[in-house]
Amino acid sequence: MMDNSIFSGQMQSVIQNLMFTILERLMKKLESGGQAATSAQTSALGAAELEPVTGDFASLINQAAQKYDVDPALVQAVVKAESNFDPNAVSSAGAMGLMQLMPGTASDLGVLNPLDPAQNIDGGVRYISRLLNYYDGNVQLAVAAYNAGPGAVDRYQGIPPYQETQTYVNRVLGYFNSGNEWTA
Repeated sequence: MMDNSIFSGQMQSVIQNLMFTILERLMKKLESGGQAATSAQTSALGAAELEPVTGDFASLINQAAQKYDVDPALVQAVVKAESNFDPNAVSSAGAMGLMQLMPGTASDLGVLNPLDPAQNIDGGVRYISRLLNYYDGNVQLAVAAYNAGPGAVDRYQGIPPYQETQTYVNRVLGYFNSGNEWTA
């Protein structure tokens, strides 16, 4: 049985770290004299410019992130958590590729070959974008829904009480908050 007080403390710490990251990005943007971005997704991710990522599959990640208006660092964090940048990864549940798309989700997104990095990233980022829009830019809920499905997030009106999902959200947000220091 899970000790909710431990989870609450961990989640509070993740939220605080995310808020500090958002404030730091906003301050850097304001100090550089730039205009804050206006989309709900971007403002949820820090109201700062979306800086391209580097490392494995960076061009595909940056291209899809720009196309669907998602922070490339969030996409990179999801790829790291899902497949550790292995384009041939297949889970025991049948999820495939860099962003671990389930066959039904891949089909719904028009991804014909989930093991093709370009198709997989494009479909996965499109899905994250939809989730961010659905959850009004709430990154935590979008990431939880990416893992457990929007039905579970809606049913529990927040991050589901599944250990796997809670661990996943913490992992993705941890990667996202640390920047791309962990990339190749």
